[in-house]
This record gives sequence, structure tokens and C-alpha cells, in this order.
Amino acid sequence: MANTSLPKAVLFDLLTALLDSWTVWNAAAGSETQGRAWRTEYLRLTYGCGAYVPYEDLVATAAATVGLPPDSPRALEEHWTELPVWSGVQAALDEIEGQTKLAIVTNCSRRLGVLAANRLNTRWDCIVTAEDAGFYKPDPRPYRHALQELQVAPEHAAFVAGSGYDLFGTAAVGLRTYWHNRVGLARPDGAPAADIESPTFEGVVSWLKGFA
Repeated sequence: MANTSLPKAVLFDLLTALLDSWTVWNAAAGSETQGRAWRTEYLRLTYGCGAYVPYEDLVATAAATVGLPPDSPRALEEHWTELPVWSGVQAALDEIEGQTKLAIVTNCSRRLGVLAANRLNTRWDCIVTAEDAGFYKPDPRPYRHALQELQVAPEHAAFVAGSGYDLFGTAAVGLRTYWHNRVGLARPDGAPAADIESPTFEGVVSWLKGFA
């Protein structure tokens, strides 16, 4: 029987909240320092982009901006199907699957989003990428696109973020948010606080079960 205290739907950021994409970016860049710089620049570009432009182009632009070799984006994509799942994530998804609708809202192309989502042994009710929505987060449209597909109002849904930039979008849509801040990112200037910010995923299920 479904747990009625859970929200009707839970939406997840993919590449930072559920998957350790940082490790793969670091490997493609050749070091953690270079990988962090590349990833930070990529996040700045995607979250500041608005209307969708090819994700792969933004990744390449970010690499060039921080001085990485031109073949770095290719190295990243070659290891895309090896993105590690953060500890605690699969167990939490297993616990709530079948009790609430589960969705992904991610800033990447459709092709790469589906490949990354397949790293998890979870049946997703919908996967929304920036390419699908036509806009990058934190524009409200990707979140709303997922909610429309799920047919769930924002007040009956929750979001698990990986980046503080998501907090702009979830606040605009009215989604309560758990920020799984695994890598210790700073909250962007002006971003509202999450309902909960934690370096681990272990608190997600108890937080969700507290919904009315």
C-alpha cells in the first residue's frame, strides 16, 4: 500500500544529485583541479543559458574556456555510461519506488540524459532534459514540463537538487527542495535556501515521508 505521507511525485536532478559525474569529469580533464574548473564553468554556462543550445556545445565551450585540450569532451562522453551512483541513492529510490511518481529533470541532451538515467535500476515515470523542455534549469519550464507529464501540482511534489542553482527554479515553481550537496558547493548569490541541505542522501526518504 502506498505511503500517503509521501508527495505524489518526486523529481530529481540527475548528474549531481544522483550520480557522481564529478569523478568522470575530473578523469576526462586529467586532474581534480582541472575537472572542477571545467565543471564549474559548464554549470555557469548551462544555468545562465536559458533557451536550449546543444549541450555538447556548452561542454566544449567550457573546456576551451578553462584551457583543456580539444579532445576532453570526447573523453568525457566515452565514460558517460560509467557515471558512478552516489552511495545511498539506489537504496532510497528502491524504498519509495511504487509509492510515488519518480522523475528526472536534468540539464543535458536527450541522448545523454537517457544514458545517464540508465545507470540507476529505477523505473522512471518521466525523464525531462533541457533539450526536451527547450530551456535549461533554473528556468521554470523544465520543472513544469515534468510536472505536466506527471499530472501533479507543484504543491504535491518535491525536488532533490544537486546544485544550488536549482534553488532558483524550484522556488519559482513552488517545489519544496532537498539539496544533496555532496561536493560542498557554495550556494549561489541570491539563491533561496533549500528546505534541507545535506552532504548525504540518507535523509531524503525521511524528509519525503514527512510530507502531509
